[in-house]
Amino acid sequence: MRSILLIEDEPAIADTLIYAFETEHFTVHHALTGGDGMAALDQHHPDCVLLDVGLPDGSGFDFCQQIRARSAVPILFLTARDSEIDRILGLELGGDDYVTKPFSPREIVARVRAILRRTDNGTAAPAESAAAAGAGMLHHDPGAMRIHCAGTALDLTAHEYKLLLVLLSSPGRVFTRDQLLDRAWDDPGAVTDRTIDAHIKSIRSKLRSIDPAAPDLIQTRRGLGYLLVSSH
Repeated sequence: MRSILLIEDEPAIADTLIYAFETEHFTVHHALTGGDGMAALDQHHPDCVLLDVGLPDGSGFDFCQQIRARSAVPILFLTARDSEIDRILGLELGGDDYVTKPFSPREIVARVRAILRRTDNGTAAPAESAAAAGAGMLHHDPGAMRIHCAGTALDLTAHEYKLLLVLLSSPGRVFTRDQLLDRAWDDPGAVTDRTIDAHIKSIRSKLRSIDPAAPDLIQTRRGLGYLLVSSH
């Protein structure tokens, strides 16, 4: 049974979504605040997160960044804010979809099913990150906060782990150095672009030590940034 983490402070909206998902045989964990949602994320390791942008203890965008620092779980934003810049920001921060209120609960269920099909080809893999299917050799264990390459746990520093997790969240997507700095460092202004280059070099070396014959999974797009390629 697939599981959903719903972080939503409006009881009426939460109740209709919980009913819709449970009717479709999903397990739903509900949190009223972002802080409680982060605790539930660590406890339950859901297959998808439904994240309200306007929460009583902070912005859903900020909590999205916290989630992305520790997990590649798919995130669907729920919000009353329908401006283009908000939608772009939500997707740029690592969201997989963005739905504005009011919405149909059945539509949300359908969107979540579509996200899960894209991320894991419809196979149930609750113990793994949804991004594991997208980058064949790499698998993320969010509970242990470890990334495995070809079954071997990588010995990563905290920033290397966060960097690789950002890349793993969207295989094939080019992330600029600024985007990587913003997502992997609490104070990105305290470091430089060269810091990213040095950490990427170290990650590549550790990946190569697992399988020296394998092609580089992290590619450089000159003048643009870095991307994680699928090994399929």
